[in-house]
Amino acid sequence: MTEEARSPGADAVVGVRFVTSPVMQGAAELLAYGTAVKLMR
Repeated sequence: MTEEARSPGADAVVGVRFVTSPVMQGAAELLAYGTAVKLMR
């Protein structure tokens, strides 16, 4: 996630969330998302 955020120029990822959903017996889908931010200096 941090590598994806850095490619357009972000400095950090904040507000990270994880969501899981069962897709079939013995398997689940995991979704992770956050907000990429650019720090002011």
